Amino acid sequence: MFGRRLQGQSDTLVGYRLTTLRIEDQEFVTKSGSADHRNLQFTGSASDYVEGTAFEVTRRELEQADAYEPDGYERVSVRLKSGQDAWVYMNKQQ
Repeated sequence: MFGRRLQGQSDTLVGYRLTTLRIEDQEFVTKSGSADHRNLQFTGSASDYVEGTAFEVTRRELEQADAYEPDGYERVSVRLKSGQDAWVYMNKQQ
């Protein structure tokens, strides 16, 4: 998506879990290749967590990611288990 290999490190987002969401935006479904996408859901429970990779991106790349996400998603600031702040995309209707 960004035309380069991203650098990142493993980290964990505590208090969230993964769910599956069906995207209705047909343009996005065509672009992404699927109507079903994983989505974060805030639970607030320390027993819920999502493991993943925190990538380093530039402001321009973040703006590209904003433009890519379908309607109904928003970028939210979170704190990872490591103490690092990060951006995640979540469905607004949760």
